[in-house]
Amino acid sequence: MSHLLISPDAPFAVRAATTAVLALHISAGCTGIASGFAAVLLKKGQRAHQVAGTVFFVSMLTMSAIGAVVSPMLDDPVSSTMGVFTFYVVATAWMTVQRPAGQVGRFEIGALAAVLGVAVTFAILARIGQLSPKGVIGGQPYVLGYVFGGLALIMGGLDLRMIFRGGVAGVQRVARHLWRMCFALFVASGSLFLGQPQVFPKFLRGSPLLIGLAVAPLAFLIFWMIRVRWPRRSGVGAISLPLHAAE
Repeated sequence: MSHLLISPDAPFAVRAATTAVLALHISAGCTGIASGFAAVLLKKGQRAHQVAGTVFFVSMLTMSAIGAVVSPMLDDPVSSTMGVFTFYVVATAWMTVQRPAGQVGRFEIGALAAVLGVAVTFAILARIGQLSPKGVIGGQPYVLGYVFGGLALIMGGLDLRMIFRGGVAGVQRVARHLWRMCFALFVASGSLFLGQPQVFPKFLRGSPLLIGLAVAPLAFLIFWMIRVRWPRRSGVGAISLPLHAAE
């Protein structure tokens, strides 16, 4: 969300409000990235991890909700759809450890409907971009629509399987929470370190440092999946998360 399409002749109150919304979006995103990195690095289950995870949850929901809601003022439909997708990923990751093990409810059904809608929207945008003269949609390569649409469809399939099974428990529950949180962190870090190079000094733009920070959440995702699913092979013990809901 690099700019809002507000006329310079708009009333001061409107321009001030859009500036405030943009500032909140940016600050929430930066807070989400910082707290997200803290959450994946801190020891799981401890108070510090819980605090960092809560800050990440609130920040990411704020950032993604703003990106989605202000879509009429954006010249980037892919990013506005990504706002809905990111909101879904964070919300479902959080609900995984709030919902009692082995249970599903209306939230999970609504989340499934939402992510399938996201997949369809991404596919439509990608097709529009593919047919455009420059092969872009809202300034973004059309292929991104197919990539994220495919990811949304996969997540929807996993949600559907979970609903049919009546929920998740044990290792699957922890893994679902961790990989979705890591993916959301990747969306945020990639959007900043690769998607907004103009906010960094020229000598850093395109540098290995920014690329490394952008893709680090994917490395964290792989690490935690190995540790959760194969604790003995990873050389460390099994981990547990604070599952707040009553079992």
